[in-house]
Amino acid sequence: MSALPMDPADDAGLACTCAAVRVAARRLTQFYDDALRDTGLKVTQYALMANIARMDRPSVTDLADQVSMDRTTLTRNLAPLKRAGLVELEPGPDKRTRSVVLTTDGRRRLDAARAYWRTAEMELRQRAGSDITAALHTALDRTVGATAGQRDR
Repeated sequence: MSALPMDPADDAGLACTCAAVRVAARRLTQFYDDALRDTGLKVTQYALMANIARMDRPSVTDLADQVSMDRTTLTRNLAPLKRAGLVELEPGPDKRTRSVVLTTDGRRRLDAARAYWRTAEMELRQRAGSDITAALHTALDRTVGATAGQRDR
């Protein structure tokens, strides 16, 4: 029997996929936040910084699209990183856009955090099993693909 919540109003006994994913996301977030504690970063901040580094000066819009956030939410999530001097918003290629860049301190912090993240990732794969984590990635990718474009309707 699953430890994940079921919708009590659902007499068919179907577990809500969204609720199950949210419970798992909260647990995983706690797991990675604990692993990153010494770096002063939350896993959500680490993920944003890793995407900024990988994308190399993304526009706010492109970064928001990459991490599936609206621009307002992304701006709110970037604010503590800006205050900490880890990211900056600079003028983009045209006057209407802004690019997100890691500062020198941001790159250093990301590089240091990467080792903690890698340790957490390897520990999770060991605990859950590499086959399970690979299947989870595949299932989540397919689920995200199945729900793509829902806002456009």
